[in-house]
Amino acid sequence: MNMLRKLLLLLMPCIVFMTRRSEAAAAPSASKTLIWGPGLETNIVLPARFFFIQTVDTTGRNFTTSPGEKTFEVTITSPTDPYARIWIQILDRNDGSFLVRYRMYASYTDLHIHILLKDKLVGKSPYVLRGAVYQESCDCPEPSGALWEKNMHCPASFSQIESDLSIFHSVDPDRNAHEILQRFGKRHSLCHYTIKNNQVYIKTHGEHVGFRIFMDAFLLSLTRKVKLPDIEFFVNLGDWPLEKRRASEMPSPIFSWCGSNDTQDIVMPTYDLTESVLETMGRVSLDMMSVQGHTGPAWEQKMSKAFWRGRDSRKERLELVKLARANSAMLDAALTNFFFFKHDESLYGPLVKHVSFFDFFKYKYQINVDGTVAAYRLPYLLAGDSVVLKHDSIYYEHFYKQLQPWVHYIPFKADLSDLVEKIQWARDHDEEAKKIALAGQQFARTHLMGDSIFCYYFKLFQKYAELQVTEPKVRDGMELVEQPKDELFPCYCARKQVRDEL
Repeated sequence: MNMLRKLLLLLMPCIVFMTRRSEAAAAPSASKTLIWGPGLETNIVLPARFFFIQTVDTTGRNFTTSPGEKTFEVTITSPTDPYARIWIQILDRNDGSFLVRYRMYASYTDLHIHILLKDKLVGKSPYVLRGAVYQESCDCPEPSGALWEKNMHCPASFSQIESDLSIFHSVDPDRNAHEILQRFGKRHSLCHYTIKNNQVYIKTHGEHVGFRIFMDAFLLSLTRKVKLPDIEFFVNLGDWPLEKRRASEMPSPIFSWCGSNDTQDIVMPTYDLTESVLETMGRVSLDMMSVQGHTGPAWEQKMSKAFWRGRDSRKERLELVKLARANSAMLDAALTNFFFFKHDESLYGPLVKHVSFFDFFKYKYQINVDGTVAAYRLPYLLAGDSVVLKHDSIYYEHFYKQLQPWVHYIPFKADLSDLVEKIQWARDHDEEAKKIALAGQQFARTHLMGDSIFCYYFKLFQKYAELQVTEPKVRDGMELVEQPKDELFPCYCARKQVRDEL
């Protein structure tokens, strides 16, 4: 038996070499490689459209490692415009697949997408998006919400929406217009919105209303794509959800970016996530697509250490830094800014320089600990290929109900008392930790991309509108939030032309 073990040890380098050599010898196949995704469909209008390439070799097997970031070439043309203004990026996901995203700066007719592998057309390329293909800024809403949902492949329901709205038997916009302002308008920052005939109207209340820009921008984007039902609602612009859970009182419907176990606000995707969807390939560098192209080294080459950087927005974050000092071999945690606990800087400093978010993924284990509320970085951490260790929290985002501990992430206690133990478990169970990392990544790729965020908002507004028992109104003092004008590349909306002729 000992002789056999020695022989296997001697042969192991050869086996590994032969396996790598056979993988290297397998060539990508233009005909067998798979292409799919919403960016190949005319009627799925997104700020940045996207689709996927799964490299398949000549024997029909999927590549599981990168065949090289420059393996494929993508061109997008329009026969009606030889100077089409389309920015294309090919992101190597380092697992044998690629995410191709493109942002259009004008509308075109019959868009042709060519995917090439060494000058050979890949899959069923060219893919042709027939008819009018509208850019993000084109105000051309689909009149039928049902058809828009079908085109977008939206799910039939979202569990968080069903849960949030289940406490409301009906919604009275007239009563809310008076009651919500009376209860919350003086101490909190609110936006009172009415959407009427697909036009967005607003009146702000409170001192700090700058964050309205995120909600304004998303509502304008959504109403450019689909006709929304007439609806009147209030958005909380603060960090903390407002409506406390009181069994004896009739709750007021407040829309917030974060929920908690002791409140009953209606939860929307966070302003951070929605902005990253709108500004993908624009003024943000961190978004759900860019992360997929910057996941760091392969799992085996990542450092077997937990990593965290952030500001001092919760006492537990200070304790995390303290824990890292006592366990530096397995945990690297440090503060990049002091604001809430400046008097403790001498205890928990010195501050360290900011680290690029993409560099987080040099480490196998990512710590997600609450800030003032839920840590809004979780979608991006899940989209990488490190395993996430998530703080047990009373706060939640719109997708938390779908996450499962020990399937999509490794949980640790609110007081951090078992965090070192959980990191050690991950170090001792490498394959299990990797499996959890991949499941979390797949969840993010499936549920947290831009198309899903638009579907979530539409379904939320649709279901909320069904509860209204009085007519939404444009109230005194409301102002129209106007659609931005694209003077350089105005679009021609065929749908509006048909309606005008009728």
